[in-house]
Amino acid sequence: MRRAADIETAILQALDRHFAPGLPAGRFARNLLLLSLAGLLPAVALYVALNPGMAAHLLAGGAAGGRFLRQVLTNGLPVVFAVNAASLLLYARLRSGRSGPGRIVALDLLARVGLFLALHALVFAGSALAFGSFGGDPVQALRVVAPTLMQAAAFGNLSGAYLYATVIAALPLHVAALAGWLGRPVGLGAGLALGLLAFALQAAALTALAALIRLLQGAAG
Repeated sequence: MRRAADIETAILQALDRHFAPGLPAGRFARNLLLLSLAGLLPAVALYVALNPGMAAHLLAGGAAGGRFLRQVLTNGLPVVFAVNAASLLLYARLRSGRSGPGRIVALDLLARVGLFLALHALVFAGSALAFGSFGGDPVQALRVVAPTLMQAAAFGNLSGAYLYATVIAALPLHVAALAGWLGRPVGLGAGLALGLLAFALQAAALTALAALIRLLQGAAG
């Protein structure tokens, strides 16, 4: 038990050093980029592996591989980076004692769902204008956002890979939040359980919100 608490403390202290808001902006961004890639690359690789024939198709040459890479770099990386940044800034606020754990966990959930949805809309519309995606029509691009995000939690598209890539940065916040509620170190297992529960709520909220937006789009014609 003591060993688990020591490991938890060491991890949180490392995060305090490498993701403190007082770090120079360039250093903070570099650390955040590395953390985002650490979550994004395995998630994208898993998505490719779970779709038979996709890897061979992407490696066969031609435009498919380039389009796939562009989508990951212009859609996935900015989304994961921004969501992780919000989570780590809230984590720093929690560790400083400026906000209670319940408020921080609620804000983290709202920020994650809101940013994930808003940035997808922004990137989809931007891709239509910059690359001619969605027939070059930003309005059509925006109409595709909700159906896309409805499938994300089920890992039904690349947005699912981006969603799961954000888990790694959320776990420290939930470990620290649970420790704050209990007033003592809790160990990684309990913090992981809370983090996974919070992620399940995030995925459910995102799916429900996307379904509501699609319903409203249908009603509006």
